[in-house]
Amino acid sequence: MGTVDELETQYTLVAAVARFDDLRTREIIADEALTQAEALELLALGEVIARKAGYGRQLTVRTARQAGASWSQIGGALGTTKQAAWEAHQRWIDDQAKRPEPGHLGWDDDELAAARTLAGDA
Repeated sequence: MGTVDELETQYTLVAAVARFDDLRTREIIADEALTQAEALELLALGEVIARKAGYGRQLTVRTARQAGASWSQIGGALGTTKQAAWEAHQRWIDDQAKRPEPGHLGWDDDELAAARTLAGDA
C-alpha cells in the first residue's frame, strides 16, 4: 500500500472507485476481514476519490461558466448557495496557481488572470 499521494498518481478516478468498491464489498457484503494493509488502502482510496472528484467538480464548474451558467445556477446544481460555490471555485483557482503537479494545473500569471475573469463575481 502506498501513500495517498502515490495512489492518486497510480489510479484514475474510475480505477480508484473500482478498487474501493472491491475492498468495501469484501469487507461488508462478503463479511471478510480485511488485512491491515487493505484497510489502510481503503482509507487512502477514499481520499483519492474525494480529491479526484473535487478536482473534476471544479473543472466542470469552469465548463459551466464557459457555457454561460450563472453562479446561482451553479450553486443550485451543487446544492449550495451561489456565494459558497464561487468561494470554493476561488480557493480551487488559488490552489491551481500554486501547485504544478498531478491533479493541479500550475497556472502562470496570465492563466490565473483568465481563470479569475471567467469566474467573475458571485
